Formats: sequence, structure tokens, C-alpha cells
Amino acid sequence: MIAEDLALLRDGLERLLRDSGFDVVAAVADGDALLAAVEEHRPDVAIVDVRLPPAFRDEGVRAALELRRRHAGFPVLILSQYVEQTYAAELLADGTGGVGYLLKDRVSDVREFVEAVRRVASGGMALDPEAVSQLVAGHEDGPLTQLSTRERAVLALMAEGRTNHGIADELEITSSGVEKHVASIFAKLGLPPADSAHRRVLAVVAWLGG
Repeated sequence: MIAEDLALLRDGLERLLRDSGFDVVAAVADGDALLAAVEEHRPDVAIVDVRLPPAFRDEGVRAALELRRRHAGFPVLILSQYVEQTYAAELLADGTGGVGYLLKDRVSDVREFVEAVRRVASGGMALDPEAVSQLVAGHEDGPLTQLSTRERAVLALMAEGRTNHGIADELEITSSGVEKHVASIFAKLGLPPADSAHRRVLAVVAWLGG
């Protein structure tokens, strides 16, 4: 389902998703309508604008957080005009995955956008590359300094939602090399194996926290 106050964008998203094989069960214009529609339709994923009526501040994010409070791990893909990293950190904070944060300009690349929607719906992550680059730039110090340059690059691509194979292709290294880097990241961040939380998400949460 979609929560977007601009009718033109809302209708465009609905058409794009339907053309890509999705069943759009509802398209609403504010946070209260989003919460009500989710209870009625129980969709697999919600695509939500950051700023919704009445104040156009953070109503969309607040509604998304409420959805995840009511339904643990409910998949939410946030669309924003600008990079606002606090919102991404809040949504990822429970460590359950099923979170995306994309700039609205990214919707113009239909293939990447559809891939992000599917990834989030299946419990993965999809952070906008522009958001990732800004976050990386802000972490010159702090607990993540123990990570090597290559490990930081791997973690940044993990934040974008890349698979190990996708990371290997991007960095032009082997999949086994990526696996070793990922294992090293988990070890350095003190993230032992756990059934209750997704370690890739927890690693990104630690990184967002600096």
C-alpha cells in the first residue's frame, strides 16, 4: 500500500507498481488513513512519504514506526525528498529488517525502485546510496574505526541492501572474500549469531549510530 499526499505522485506510484506486478490494495494521503488501511488490508509492505498532513513534518515516519510497534517487523519503505538520517536510524533500531529509505528521485529508476520494494517486503534493507554516502562521511571517528577501509565499503553496500554476490560484483572481489569481510565486521562489532535479530541490520544500526 501507498501513503503519499501528492495525488500526482501517489497515482504515478500506484500505476508503476501495478505495471510491475504488484497488487496495490490501498493508496492514502495521511498517517491516520495509513494505519487504518493496514489494519483492514494487511499488506505485505507499505510505501510511505516522510512528510504527510496535517503538519508535513514527520507524520509519515511516525505512522511507520507505529505500524512496526503494532506489528513487529512490518515492512516499510520510506520515500523522502532529502536525506534525514535520524529517521533511517529510528526505523532500523529494532534490528528486525524490512526497512527501506529512498530519495524520491530514485523512483525514476523503475528497476531499482521495484527491486527495493521487493527486498524490503521480504525483510531486507534498502537505504538510498546518497544517504549511505552522507552517513559514511560522518563517521571519521567512534567505535567503527576498528573496521578496515574495505570492511567499511562492504558495510556501506550492506546498508544499501546488497547481497554478498552484489557486493562482490561492485567491489570486484570474490564472494568468499565478501563472506570473510562480513564475518570480520560482525566479530569486530560484537555481533554473535542470533535467531532474534538480523545481524546485517544490527551492523548497519551500529554504523548509523557512529
